[in-house]
Amino acid sequence: MAGDNRLRILYLLKILWEETDEEHALKTTEIIEELEKYGSVVERKTLAKDITALQDFGLDILCEKKEQNYYRLVNRGFELAELKLLVDSVQSSKFITEKKSGELIRKIEGLTGRGEAKELQRQVLVSGRLKADNEKIYYNVDRIHTAISKNVQIRFKYFQWNEKKEQILRHGGKSYEVSPWTLCWDDDNYYMIGFDAGAGQMRHYRVDKMMDIELSEKRRDGMKQFRSFNVAEHTAKVFGMFDGDEEQVTLRVKNGLAGVIIDRFGKDVPIRPDREGYFRVRVKVAVSLQFFGWIAALGEDVEIIAPEAVVERMRDLVESLKGIYG
Repeated sequence: MAGDNRLRILYLLKILWEETDEEHALKTTEIIEELEKYGSVVERKTLAKDITALQDFGLDILCEKKEQNYYRLVNRGFELAELKLLVDSVQSSKFITEKKSGELIRKIEGLTGRGEAKELQRQVLVSGRLKADNEKIYYNVDRIHTAISKNVQIRFKYFQWNEKKEQILRHGGKSYEVSPWTLCWDDDNYYMIGFDAGAGQMRHYRVDKMMDIELSEKRRDGMKQFRSFNVAEHTAKVFGMFDGDEEQVTLRVKNGLAGVIIDRFGKDVPIRPDREGYFRVRVKVAVSLQFFGWIAALGEDVEIIAPEAVVERMRDLVESLKGIYG
């Protein structure tokens, strides 16, 4: 490596990339000293020509003239605020393990200089986040995306946890065969939405509970069903991605909770006045324990008023809870 000036301009780019940014510059003598560490000896005029060549190539290198020239590489493609957003997303993603989060964040830090990377490191100091412990999730997502791009089905095994913290295979240990169509994020979990030909319908599966994913040679089924499948609408009506009988439910809601309803069901949900201080809304939901739990969490400010069968199920749940808690 020593003395090989053919690599000089690449070492120059590396130095500018790692050591400079909008707030940090290197003066000519400092760059020459850094290049010497790589065995490249260069004069000031040659350095200036090399930097001009990098600028002509399209790199945004600024020169500030003082007692000597100061250089900084700016505009790497990502703004610092964008990188912070990426870091926060990785750190807060429940399905990415702590180890994989650290690896991804270090790679994101490599997209900027050392000075700005320190600000990204401060963003990482978030404690108490519950993270997955299944390192395979990251690769499960990649394999599902590969199957989607190749338009093929996948085979996988699906598990649930028992009271001994053991993974128990569902479906009697048999492999599921599904046509994957998309991935979605809901309630801090990653789900694959695919077409189950045996059931003749679209279904969702938690990616962190999928095992031994293999790509099939069979082409995907269910294109017609997927085209008529609204992912946003599905995630709005299925609470915690728990299935239930789909019902058109009418709620009486206190006016102050309009934002909660809009956040859950969207701005297009029909709202009309009810008694003083309340409004009425009709929404399509999958009626499950998770739905009733969401209603209960909102307390006296939300009431199910129709259909009567759903109201009765809520009454039965309240009575059963009274039996447990006295």
